[in-house]
Amino acid sequence: MFRGKLLAFLKWGYRGKQLCLPGTSAALSPPRAFHALLHTLRRREWVVYSKPPFGGPEHVLKYLARYTHRVAISNGRLLTLDNRQVRFRWRDSRQSNRSGVLTLDAVEFIRRFLLHVLPSGFVKSATRPLQDPSQRFHS
Repeated sequence: MFRGKLLAFLKWGYRGKQLCLPGTSAALSPPRAFHALLHTLRRREWVVYSKPPFGGPEHVLKYLARYTHRVAISNGRLLTLDNRQVRFRWRDSRQSNRSGVLTLDAVEFIRRFLLHVLPSGFVKSATRPLQDPSQRFHS
């Protein structure tokens, strides 16, 4: 099921000219090469493996909560924008909440920010992301 959905999404992105193939993957840009790749991937057996979480289910929920209910950076963390440089406060929850101030070129800041923007067609999860969707409105 995963293979079929991923390959269908790749094909859709390719047809809609939304799939960027830079660098060494540029050789797959011609239609014949791209479709040959899809054919090869369809015929190959896929093993999709997901390791159990190290910290247990609570750790997974805490991790997902950071991405489902927040924006990439809050206004309160932005300090200055001077001479095309952005200064902001950061915090690393993996290292005892170590924090500091970082200055980045504005273009690099925007690039990093956009890594957190969902692609078209994706949505943030609902308030209870792990609940069965058919039961979401019955509680």
